[in-house]
Amino acid sequence: MATEFLRTHGIDFRDEMSSVQFPSAIHPESTRKPTSDNPEEQSRSSISRRRINHILNVKLPCRDADTTWDVSLYDNVVCSIDPHDSQIHASSPQILHGNKGFLLPSLCHPHVHLDKCFLLSDPKYSDLAIQKGDFAEALSLTAEAKSRFTPDDLLRRGRWLVEESIAAGVTCMRAFVEVDATVRFKCLDAGLLLKEQYRDACFIQICVFAQDPVFSGQSGAENRELMEKAVQRDGVDVVGSTPYVEADEARMRENVGWAIETAMKYGKHLDLHLDYNLDESKEPMVYYVIDALQKREWTRKAGDRKIMLGHCSRLTLFTCGQWYDLGRRIGDLPISFVGLPTSDLFMMGRPSEPKEGSERFRGTLQIPQMIKEYSLQGTFGVNNVGNAFTPHGNCDPLSLASMCVGVYQAGTKRDAEVLYQCISTRAKAAIRCGNLNALKVKEGDEADFVLLSTNAYEGARSRGSMQEMIYDPPSGRSTLRSGYMVHFEAGWM
Repeated sequence: MATEFLRTHGIDFRDEMSSVQFPSAIHPESTRKPTSDNPEEQSRSSISRRRINHILNVKLPCRDADTTWDVSLYDNVVCSIDPHDSQIHASSPQILHGNKGFLLPSLCHPHVHLDKCFLLSDPKYSDLAIQKGDFAEALSLTAEAKSRFTPDDLLRRGRWLVEESIAAGVTCMRAFVEVDATVRFKCLDAGLLLKEQYRDACFIQICVFAQDPVFSGQSGAENRELMEKAVQRDGVDVVGSTPYVEADEARMRENVGWAIETAMKYGKHLDLHLDYNLDESKEPMVYYVIDALQKREWTRKAGDRKIMLGHCSRLTLFTCGQWYDLGRRIGDLPISFVGLPTSDLFMMGRPSEPKEGSERFRGTLQIPQMIKEYSLQGTFGVNNVGNAFTPHGNCDPLSLASMCVGVYQAGTKRDAEVLYQCISTRAKAAIRCGNLNALKVKEGDEADFVLLSTNAYEGARSRGSMQEMIYDPPSGRSTLRSGYMVHFEAGWM
């Protein structure tokens, strides 16, 4: 019980609840109020945090839907969970009144591009509008935009993404920043500064990313050299690459080998954009990646470092037998797949002009099926936000999960749980920001939560189940990171 646990640490729960009588509506300063125009001076001051010791009157996943609970926190973890005591009416900055909202594990971006977000929203790039909408154009428009990147521009757009993500309930993310002969270390510098600035509100795992070839073209060798330097910077967590941009299959394989060896050399996670096509005539590169990892003894030599394979649209053409074979080949390699539905659906399966609208494959990994039927590790993420690769969508993983009900035709109660895991606990495990576990909140869990409102206003329809949170995500949310409120909705105080 909360009272007994806290008493052993010199805290009288009921005395605390009854003696603190502050105003019932607390309105802390905005979490996005810089104190200086100097980015360096903002790095520790733009987030306002508030310690939360008790979260009262909330619904919890995987528990009786008709019961609400009081959750007590101590030393940044859950110390007790008890049925709600309706006799407690205290108000305090350390008490969060949930008003029968849903308290769930916080959200995670397992794959998001920090440096090229919101290019379509920024007047600076207004001349780079989409005309065709295909992959070649997206590469061309983004390359032109990259030539104009400045530190101020990167930080401004990066803050938009991080702050909108925190407001949605995100407390950790894998953020890709490109390193190449065009931008050199501009994107990385901005990413590392944002990582420091928001460290108390959201863990930003930095992936230095070779979007451009590292073995082809005039800049291949220079790109490789810059990446080697970037990986060694403090604060870099992941090596990322895109083998399919190389000129031919031989160089694609060189790219894969280089990325694996670089990650192992510097003790980093590995993240590859892979098999981004729907061409049955092409041998999936995933087989070569698995063989290369096994030959280099990743499992034995890389410690707890993990591997993420993104896009992999070619795998959507697999038969059932090929899926089982893939799982057998992976064996004990710590591989997770990340589907990127908003980008994949926009880019993949475009019909040839003679076909007009009669042929339209939708090539995005069927993540729930991969998890449930083939016992593979998988998650999905927003990838790009507001650029030529993905003009639609936003920074909210829960909205993405809702879209995926239709994309994956996943409408059951179990489906809803898997979809939420994919934007929360499974996503965190895939990037090693948490352990793979069920959604049930329990004692000992780290106090990283999102509190979802169950109704928009007094008398409104109430969302009474986990499924409804996925079917129809509420906009009202409060975010807790390590037991501190880092984003709040007024009225929940």
